[in-house]
Parts: sequence; structure tokens; C-alpha cells
Amino acid sequence: MAAIHAWRAARVTPLGELHTPPRMTAALLRLTVQIVLVASLWHGLYQNTGTTAGLDRDQAVTYAVLAVLASRLRELDQYAGRDTVLQHMHFGTIIYWYLRPLKPQRYYALRAFGEQLYGLAWALGGYAVCLALGVVEPPGSVAVAGVFALSLLLGQWVLYYVMLVIDQLCFWTLRNGAAMLILIFAQNLLAGVYAPLWFFPDWFITLSTFLPFQATLSVPLSIYIGRIALSDAALQLAIQAAWVLALALFTRLLWRRAARRVVSQGG
Repeated sequence: MAAIHAWRAARVTPLGELHTPPRMTAALLRLTVQIVLVASLWHGLYQNTGTTAGLDRDQAVTYAVLAVLASRLRELDQYAGRDTVLQHMHFGTIIYWYLRPLKPQRYYALRAFGEQLYGLAWALGGYAVCLALGVVEPPGSVAVAGVFALSLLLGQWVLYYVMLVIDQLCFWTLRNGAAMLILIFAQNLLAGVYAPLWFFPDWFITLSTFLPFQATLSVPLSIYIGRIALSDAALQLAIQAAWVLALALFTRLLWRRAARRVVSQGG
């Protein structure tokens, strides 16, 4: 029975996408346009230069395209299904998370896991096409590919907890749509989604080292393109694992405090 509940929770958001073909078509079109525009942009930026910020053109294009593909791992439309924490807090339906057979934190984790598996299928499909067309470069070696895969897994784990913290803030702020958008933008910026962190000022790079955001995406992609050598990858993997542990403990504390703020009225 527990396995059935887990499976149903994991497929909540992906089913909303699969049962709405126009949204899947729109997602495919948006992803294609993003890849074409990003690749064209970086090709244009490197038209009159060989190396910038330690990156050549192929490395920069590969990084940018992979960043777009990686964004598909957690880019499902939860609002359409009215299953975001923000919406549940606004409508008062968050109480149902505490009445289900699954605990809220387990339901949230299973749903996120299903979303990431669905997003992974999109990312892998896009990666295969881009690799076949020569849009992105393959990893330097099998060892690099393996370390990249491990780093990407840890990065997505960190990202899960970062997004969880952002959602958990709704238990205290209730109506914080603007704040949520600002936090998500800051997360993407500091993670290197919009541009590699090496193009930013030194103070920005220093600031990002004390935050978990670059561990979500910048580190895995830096390993893939060779910006971080395999000899230095162990330290980066350890830092990612440390952020996973720290954020896991922090979000566990927030779940306990959030439960005290949920009140069932009228019986």
C-alpha cells in the first residue's frame, strides 16, 4: 500500500503534463528556441575572440546549452495543477497534506522525485539531439562523464532542498509571490544558469562560494567542460555533499515548525 501511495504522489505533476499535449508541444518549442538562441548568442560573443574568462567558444556554448537542458529537470508547471505550497497556503488546502496517509515532507519529496525523473527524460533527449548535431561537445573522458553524473546528482539534491526552503517560507509569509520570483531569479543567477560565474566580478564570485547555489549547476557543468579538473573534483563533490547534509537538517527543522502553524478550523 505504501508503494502505491508513493507512486501516485510521484506522478502527480508529470501526469498533468502528459494529459495536456498542447503544454508538451509548447515546452518542446520553448526548449528548442532557448537552445537555438543561447547557442547563437555565445557563438556571436566569441566571433572575434578565442578565449574569454578561461573559456573557448566550444566550452562556453556547451556550458550554456547544458544549463538550458538542466533547467528542464525542475521546470514543470505546478501552478496549472494547483499543487504548489504557495497556492495551498493561499486557499487553505495545505491542511490536506497533513490528513493524507503520507507525511507532508514525504509527499513533497516523492512529487519532486517524479518531476525530476520526467524532466530528466526531456534533458537526456535534448542532450542526445544536441550531441548528434554537434551543438555541444562530449565529455573529455569516461572518468569526466562519471564524475559529472555524480556531481549533477548531488547538485539536483542541493537544488531540491533550496527549492524546498523557498516553498517552506510560505508557511510564514503566506502571500509572497513576488518574493518567490525574486528568490528563484537569485538562485538561477548565483547558480550560473544565465551565464558562467567566471564572467561576473570577483566580489560576486566570492559571495557565491559561501552560498549553496553554485553547487546546484555551476559545479557539475564546470566539471563537464573541463573548467574544474578531475584532481580538484573531489573537493567540490565534498562541498556539494556537505550542503546536502546541512540543508537536509535545516529543512527538517522547518517542517517541524511549519506543522505548528497549520490549523484546522471548523472541526
